[in-house]
Amino acid sequence: MSRIGKQPVAIPSGVELTINKQSVQVKGKLGTLKRDFHEFVQLEVNNGEAQVKLVSKKREALAIWGLSRVLLNNMVVGVSEGFQKVLEIQGVGYRAAVSGKVLKLTLGFSHPVDYTLPDGIEVKVEKTTRLIVKGIDPEIIGQVCAEIREFRPPEPYKGKGIRYEGEYILRKEGKKK
Repeated sequence: MSRIGKQPVAIPSGVELTINKQSVQVKGKLGTLKRDFHEFVQLEVNNGEAQVKLVSKKREALAIWGLSRVLLNNMVVGVSEGFQKVLEIQGVGYRAAVSGKVLKLTLGFSHPVDYTLPDGIEVKVEKTTRLIVKGIDPEIIGQVCAEIREFRPPEPYKGKGIRYEGEYILRKEGKKK
């Protein structure tokens, strides 16, 4: 049995959760999220808490139970508080700037890289080398951060590139004479 799946999801004040069969819509002060859940789980709302219940005892259902509870919790937290990830840019002359919905990255190429931000994602640039990616859906935030990091992943010799905050890069020693 899933220890995570058994836990109820607390619904804070100001968050409205609507269940229509397997479809769930969550509205909050930051926006609205909608998701369809698998038929192996059933969603119920009682006394300001949402509970994810199993419909069958199949192995696949047990695997989806905890995942469904975490996805529902992420929806509730996303529309009430939001999520954020921090990226750091390291390298001489490497910098970032935001103009409207376009992130302009100068990463040592012959031309600057322009990245168009998807809807619902906000990027704040601090000190031209620190990016804060904010939004209500953690999946989209993770995808955007991975796509930005892909332009110049950190290299192991000098450590230049785009990395997540707190990410450790295993450094290699250069050639010896």
